[in-house]
Amino acid sequence: MSELDKYLRGDDDRRVLERKMKAEGRLPPGQALTLKWPVLHVGAPPKFDPATWDFRAGGLVEEPVTWSYEAFMALPRAEVVADFHCVTRWSAFDNRWEGIPVREVLARLRVQPSVSHVMVLGHVGETRYGYSTNLPLSDFDRGDNLFAFRRNGEDLEPDHGWPLRLIVPHLYAWKSCKWVRGLVFMDEDKAGYWERLGYHMYGDPFLEQRFSNE
Repeated sequence: MSELDKYLRGDDDRRVLERKMKAEGRLPPGQALTLKWPVLHVGAPPKFDPATWDFRAGGLVEEPVTWSYEAFMALPRAEVVADFHCVTRWSAFDNRWEGIPVREVLARLRVQPSVSHVMVLGHVGETRYGYSTNLPLSDFDRGDNLFAFRRNGEDLEPDHGWPLRLIVPHLYAWKSCKWVRGLVFMDEDKAGYWERLGYHMYGDPFLEQRFSNE
């Protein structure tokens, strides 16, 4: 089989699978299935040093908490199989994520009753682009949300968020913050990095909530 034949056959397979996902109601409107995993972000991935890396949770909590890399990675782990929808209109299905469940982190915090939202903080790199994104607490506190470090049996690459990336499968992928380093618990909604640039404050892929004017 020629390389061209392999390519065409691969595209045929993709289209068959795409129709299947659409028929099952798993492909959001305006999305196309991809068999790849595109890289999309602003700035360069941060340099990772496990000796200095930490994860912090603060804001409206009874007591702020800081984990070292060793302590955070010692938390209980889980696997979640979930779909992944990018705002740039591609979807990847049945990703097998491994990581620390969000609820394992929440169980170790004393969040104040007034908390309604969470700001998820990513790394501020050499280019000074600081990743952050806002989530309602009810959307953050879900059983299928993970702080992931592995996908489909392989460690995440730096371009995909290594050493740690939040995974929120039911919202657009920019809500799955790369290089996540901390949480701020809030009693109101505030815009994160992409939301300040016009992305939707919530980001439901099945409602096509891509931008704030939609």
